[in-house]
Amino acid sequence: MAKLYIKPSVTLGHINPEVQGHFSEHLGRCIYEGIYVGEDSKIPNTKGMRNDVVAALKEIKIPVLRWPGGCFADEYHWKDGIGPKESRKKMINTHWGGVVEDNSFGTHEFFELCEQLGCKTYINGNVGSGTVAEMSEWVEYMTFDGVSPMAELRKKNGHEKAWKIDYFGVGNENWGCGGNMRPEYYANEYRRYQTYVRNYRHDTQIFKVCGGANVDDYEWTRKVLETTFTRCPDFLHGQMDGLSLHYYVHPEGWDIKGSATQFDDKVWYKTLSKALYTNTLIKRHGAIMDEFDPDKKVGIIMDEWGTWYTCEPGTNPGFLYQQNTMRDALVAGIHLNIFNKNCDRVKMANLAQMVNVLQAVILTEGDKMILTPTYHVFNMYKDHQDNELVDSSIETKTIGLEEEYMVPNLNESVSKDKEGNLHITINNLSLEDSEFIEGVLVDVKIQSVEAEILTQKMDAYNDFEHPDVVKKQEFNDIKINGDNRIEFTIPPCSVMHIKVVTE
Repeated sequence: MAKLYIKPSVTLGHINPEVQGHFSEHLGRCIYEGIYVGEDSKIPNTKGMRNDVVAALKEIKIPVLRWPGGCFADEYHWKDGIGPKESRKKMINTHWGGVVEDNSFGTHEFFELCEQLGCKTYINGNVGSGTVAEMSEWVEYMTFDGVSPMAELRKKNGHEKAWKIDYFGVGNENWGCGGNMRPEYYANEYRRYQTYVRNYRHDTQIFKVCGGANVDDYEWTRKVLETTFTRCPDFLHGQMDGLSLHYYVHPEGWDIKGSATQFDDKVWYKTLSKALYTNTLIKRHGAIMDEFDPDKKVGIIMDEWGTWYTCEPGTNPGFLYQQNTMRDALVAGIHLNIFNKNCDRVKMANLAQMVNVLQAVILTEGDKMILTPTYHVFNMYKDHQDNELVDSSIETKTIGLEEEYMVPNLNESVSKDKEGNLHITINNLSLEDSEFIEGVLVDVKIQSVEAEILTQKMDAYNDFEHPDVVKKQEFNDIKINGDNRIEFTIPPCSVMHIKVVTE
């Protein structure tokens, strides 16, 4: 038996909805075919956006969408993607598959998509191959409502009213595909570029994201902060609101990666161990940030995370198309619990990527669409959005098959919504053992409880012939014991969401 202790009166921070954010890049079939099919497509659409995909994403309350990259962002020139589609420039997507990019999905289409989704916007600007003037004019084009060349150009292209940018990333992976820069050089470029990401609107401030580290490059974090933070008379100012962090789970290493669907028990535990490493990265990068920003005003923006396997056989290797199993569901559950538990520093996270790429929540094939196990996890966790993190802990056992990749058998987080209801999410990482759990809620009286679960064998997945092999279901084998206890058994290889209504 494992005891779960919850103290609803002790709140530890606010969980931004944006920690359940998503990422869409001009990569493979993410944008084209996956999201955007054009207004003339036989696939039902609204202004070119697939109706089925938009509806599915609205169901999980997608809070924010990052675009246009990724590596693509630092070769993207925004003026190629505006104006009449027939006159837009074509280019070769040198990063992803060497295919022709016709720029039919550009700035106007992105904002149309976000309006249909009802989500916030996260734009990534081009530092690697772009100019300060180009970035400055793009911000003006998108957000200025007065009289100016870029505002007039936007109106000429059919959009009278300015849009709202919620988040703006100044470059992407500038230590690598975004320019192979040294941290001090990028930090100075960041200082210069962000100066011209101006706030033209009076009703909002653009949240500026500085390009952060790759995995455990703590030196990048330190050097960037040393260069960007300036001591003013009364305070330190870093000219940023967020610092990004990228980490992908490669079960067999960067070069090999491994199959998405064919793996054994050892690889299962290795994968989950590497997913749990995200917590170490957040704590260690966060400790460096604390030296410069002890009040935690600058957030960690984990705008690329997820699993990365060898692409599916027979597909373009540059398209990064992979299947999605219960293993991915557990990786998603682990990450979302970690983001919740670190909500004092983690202000946004973006799963890579939304449709048809890497750990996607949706896969499409022509007019068909399926929801992946990862999608169902996001659907179960959506009730955490905009809640207060509640103090909780759970007793665990160490499990696994190799000393280097041992993991705790359980992983959890708890939040309280605006009505005072508690939302508990628990993952059972064990492949063999169920676990009886007694939940003790301190100083409250339980009125009712309901639960849902996602569980299957470790390599189970949905395909277009069998779309519902893995899906969330009601879980009724849970009971209230006394005024403040709940009891249930969580099966192996499962993700669970429990809602507790208290008096």
